[in-house]
Amino acid sequence: MKKTIVITGATGVLGNLVAKTFGGHGHNIALLGKDQIKLDSLTRDLNLPAGQLYSQAIDLLDGQAVHDSAEFVFSKFGRVHALIHLVGGWTGGRTIPESSSSDFESMLDQHAWTTFHLLHAFVPYITASQWGRVMVVSMPVTVKPTARMALYAAAKSAQESLVLTLAEEYKERGLTSNVIHVKSIDTKGEGKGTKPEEIVSAMTYLFSDEAGKINGARISLY
Repeated sequence: MKKTIVITGATGVLGNLVAKTFGGHGHNIALLGKDQIKLDSLTRDLNLPAGQLYSQAIDLLDGQAVHDSAEFVFSKFGRVHALIHLVGGWTGGRTIPESSSSDFESMLDQHAWTTFHLLHAFVPYITASQWGRVMVVSMPVTVKPTARMALYAAAKSAQESLVLTLAEEYKERGLTSNVIHVKSIDTKGEGKGTKPEEIVSAMTYLFSDEAGKINGARISLY
């Protein structure tokens, strides 16, 4: 059955592969990002029928814009089944006293606030489908913090709390919500870290009906 998947951060190496994989499986793909030029390039690469694809340059920190986007995605495809949220960078390398409040704000914006706005806007549509998946990629520093990673770890912990709480709130309504943990992503094919293909393989399984009991999990891929 064709489903509708919302992907953020799709113009990155991992997001690109996620979009190509699920689009290639015949699903509807909604791409949300901040760089229209990169989105247009990815859209050309995907080469999907217009009725199967939607892309939008958007500020995910603008809650109203995200709600408007959710409404449009729903109106275009009729249903929304999944959110794969891959936006977010890294700021670190400093002790807590060496860190700035602006860096902390940036981390919270990229990881916690974008996640909140996306869940707030899209989850009602996903649960209306009575079958749903939410996935994010994080790092094990949320469970076992390491030195000079406090800002990132705190922001990702907030993101994980939102995602894992969602799992509890909607577990009786066909929605699963999970976190994939990696230590690093081998985007350059150097043999260091987790390969994007390995992450997408895990996502493909989580997206299957057979994975319906996997919910509220931190899945280690390292």
